[in-house]
Amino acid sequence: MRARMADIAKQAQVSEATVSRVINDRPGVSAETRQAVLTALDVLGYERPERLRKRSAGLVGLVVPELDNPIFPAFAQVIESTLAQHGYTPVLCTQSPGGVTEDEYVEMLLDRQVSGIVFISSLSADTTSDRSRYQRLLDRPLPIVLVNGYAKELEAPFVSCDDRVAGDLGVAHLVALGHRRIGMISGPNRFINTQRKLEGYRMAMKREVGLSDAEVNDLVSLTLFGVEGGEVAAERLLTKGVTGIICASDMMALGAIRAARRRGLRVPEDVSVIGFDDSALIPFTDPPLTTLRQPVASMAVAAVRSLVDEINGHGAPHSEYLFHPELVVRNSTAIAPMRSEIPVATPAA
Repeated sequence: MRARMADIAKQAQVSEATVSRVINDRPGVSAETRQAVLTALDVLGYERPERLRKRSAGLVGLVVPELDNPIFPAFAQVIESTLAQHGYTPVLCTQSPGGVTEDEYVEMLLDRQVSGIVFISSLSADTTSDRSRYQRLLDRPLPIVLVNGYAKELEAPFVSCDDRVAGDLGVAHLVALGHRRIGMISGPNRFINTQRKLEGYRMAMKREVGLSDAEVNDLVSLTLFGVEGGEVAAERLLTKGVTGIICASDMMALGAIRAARRRGLRVPEDVSVIGFDDSALIPFTDPPLTTLRQPVASMAVAAVRSLVDEINGHGAPHSEYLFHPELVVRNSTAIAPMRSEIPVATPAA
């Protein structure tokens, strides 16, 4: 018990005596400190004492796909702090390849009698997935909110970045710099976010450059999300002579820059690259990345408010809240080179 108390005290950054007072439901502890101790219990996986279990109504699940992409911790941080401001204790569930699945996390959250769940880029974004898993939660009924995972058949609040606008903004920016051979890198087409980005990109390319559907499709390279996927997809596009590349994530954009450099091309002098997300470290990449920023804070706050309204029986609108991305121009985009200025490049050995 002493070791357990020490662990809880360390996690909550309080004394063991304070932990004891909270666990035994004694006075003399501020509401903020009491909440910190209860959160530490939940995070460390300890079961709350019987006398405190009624407080478990304040637990809210937060399910994210993984933490390798820094945009997901950014969402989690704002959502957790906003939930705490509303008096709820977040239970963070992160997935990893071969680890606990989203469905398994949901079962664990239901066992803990959470008041609701926020899903970030969940399986609902996959148009081939079985969305009935979310319908079963709604039928319980359990309040849920889905961030960047719109599914039209679900009657729930959705909070999304407007991916169509993102695709359009990226093309418009590069066209204004004189680019015409503009490629698009994104993840598998089964994801609603990919479909929307491509829709915005295709519309803008036909409007701004006058390309046919077949010509636009030839400039699209779909791959796995991540740096490695971006690198492979960029290799295909660079072979086709693109001078500008729009990527569906900042991680993919870093892969595209790596591919360009492997071919002896300079970014942005020879090839301009645009990312998507704008997490905290992106301004410090080499070169600092031009990107389409998701309004993380606004989206996270909207998600929490919708969930709290659902929990309190106020009934948040069961529709999709679309937030516009912001084009953040840095040093990875520049005026398009003349064709004669682009060096003859071959992949590095």
